[in-house]
Amino acid sequence: MIQIIKKVEKHREFIVYCLIGFSGVCLDFIVYTILTKHFNIYYQIANAIGVISGICNNFFWNAFLNFRQKDCLFVRFCSFCSVGVLVLGISGLLLWFMIDTFDWNKIIAKIVIIFIVTLIQFVLNKYITFSKGMLK
Repeated sequence: MIQIIKKVEKHREFIVYCLIGFSGVCLDFIVYTILTKHFNIYYQIANAIGVISGICNNFFWNAFLNFRQKDCLFVRFCSFCSVGVLVLGISGLLLWFMIDTFDWNKIIAKIVIIFIVTLIQFVLNKYITFSKGMLK
């Protein structure tokens, strides 16, 4: 039991990042689903709004709770948003391929893409945005 606790403590930052990321993914998915299903908004616009919602959610939780990097918040937020915009572009392109080219269901396509872009976003934010030496 003590070894499990030590492993959790050792990987605390990653575990919390994943939990925060999950909350952002849920927010993104809920916004996307509501906008596409209930308001019939074009899926690319709904995707952009959902992703931006998740980005903002995740940045503030990670900055204050997880990485505790409260210095230069504006610069870090810009970095986080830059990663988010890159991921938005990737997810938009993947959605286009899956929905318009391969005629996938919009919701299924979004679920598949969430896993791909979350991994990309984690790596970039971990080693760029919330790097302790980023601003030195």
